[in-house]
Amino acid sequence: MTHWGACPAPRPVSLPRLLPSPPSLPSGRPHDPTAPPLRPIAIGYLSNLCADMPALPSPAPLRLRLAGGPPGLRALPALSYNTHRALVLGLTFVAYALFHASRKPPSIVKGELARSWPPFADPALLGATDVAFLTSYSLGMFVAGHLGDRLDLRRFLAFGMVSSGAAVALFGAGYFLGLHSLAFFVLAQVIAGLLQSTGWPSVVAIVGNWFCGRRRGLIMGVWNAHTSVGNIAGSLVAAAMLGYGWGWSFVVPGALIALGGALVFFFLAPYPQCVGFDPSPIDPVSEESTDGEDIISAAAGGPSGKDRRDAVGILKALAIPGVVIFALCLFFAKLVAYTFLYWLPFYLSQTAIGGEHMSAASAGYLSVLFDVGGIAGGILAGFISDQLNARATTAAVFMYLAIPSLFLFHAYGSISKVTNIGLMMISGLFVNGPYALITTAVSADLGTHKSLKGDSRALATVTAIIDGTGSLGAALGPFITGFISREGWDSVFVMLALCALVAAVLLSSHVKTEIPQIIQKWRNRSTNAQNGNADAGVLPLLVEES
Repeated sequence: MTHWGACPAPRPVSLPRLLPSPPSLPSGRPHDPTAPPLRPIAIGYLSNLCADMPALPSPAPLRLRLAGGPPGLRALPALSYNTHRALVLGLTFVAYALFHASRKPPSIVKGELARSWPPFADPALLGATDVAFLTSYSLGMFVAGHLGDRLDLRRFLAFGMVSSGAAVALFGAGYFLGLHSLAFFVLAQVIAGLLQSTGWPSVVAIVGNWFCGRRRGLIMGVWNAHTSVGNIAGSLVAAAMLGYGWGWSFVVPGALIALGGALVFFFLAPYPQCVGFDPSPIDPVSEESTDGEDIISAAAGGPSGKDRRDAVGILKALAIPGVVIFALCLFFAKLVAYTFLYWLPFYLSQTAIGGEHMSAASAGYLSVLFDVGGIAGGILAGFISDQLNARATTAAVFMYLAIPSLFLFHAYGSISKVTNIGLMMISGLFVNGPYALITTAVSADLGTHKSLKGDSRALATVTAIIDGTGSLGAALGPFITGFISREGWDSVFVMLALCALVAAVLLSSHVKTEIPQIIQKWRNRSTNAQNGNADAGVLPLLVEES
């Protein structure tokens, strides 16, 4: 099967010519030429190393510099496997931070639009632009995930970033052109939502291609800070530009994400094969290959390959245990998170804190502290889920704790700026923690679930299903808030608390499965530690489910 932009295969070379002098194995024993050619050495050895991170590159036969790699990397000296992984983490972090930064301007300029730009005096119309973006984003996510498992992820992501920048700037053009048509702004948000849906399935799939499941919760918890970093950066940039006219609050973030798209195109390697390394050790194709020809074919194929490398369909992805439950959970968790994303600055500007009201720009600056708490929440949730080997339990506990934190923030956040900041950061920790965990580590676990039995190209599809369903909730929350906030903010916080409760309850079946395993793990901890094997054989529950 041919895929657009796929890394091309190297010039055909016979297997014996690829073999170097016999390598030394970790034990010091020389390579046995009578042993099966590559599988026990390259794949089995790497699979064992994967558990201890960082993974090491394959032996020399698979380190083939492919001509289809990123043009910027082809101009640089050869980099080590771990250097490539660090570069992938860094570039995808920046890429998705820019996506989120470009989504913040609508929330920052809400107060300004409501005061001086018809027809946005009615908060419900402000909510209409939000729901237009998020609905098209959630629907586009399913298409983007389907395409992401079939197209070259580097070009797909770069296209999404550059075109998203243009769409974000289009909304700001309404200021410079003096437009007051609601239809124009809704259409601009629909276009932006469709284009921005290319981002999340792409970056999760790329990171999943380079990192195996071990410690995935912590790694992706740290990596997922891009969401909050992007929100913070977007808030600061949009608020700073507001003094020059609200249109600049859109144009500048749009230009920044387009620039990021150029960096992705020139320097991001979406697959290890594109820069001369074999597929990830968890790649089912690699694990099933039994001769040198199969391994060379897999290494050369990039996003293509034999039929068993074909991307899975949506129905097959939905059949993976856990996908539907976590998708529904994210519907409600993301509803809560995105209501804060789009309405928190407006809420702060409408609330007297310490007896004083603040400007739209000041509210935008203050709102970034919610995302500071969100960064800590994502890292903490990932770390705890790795330690307990329990993704669902961690997410459920965080959602339960989010309920009292929301009521405390609403009830006591107006006392003073200090209490507002403290309670806002605590709310951000518990609201964004499970949202970050589900959209990263859980999605990656399910995208490489063993029930796929060889269909390794499911990462983008599974991610799109989970986050696409969550984005439907993200569209609903801000839309409802635009109407019920007319009656006061008490009803808004009751709605958010109920949604957090439903999200936690949905995970009950998985929590019941995980709790006995948690108890058993801690009972055996001291015994295993004495054997020097404390964490042997421990993998995330979602990988082991059948």
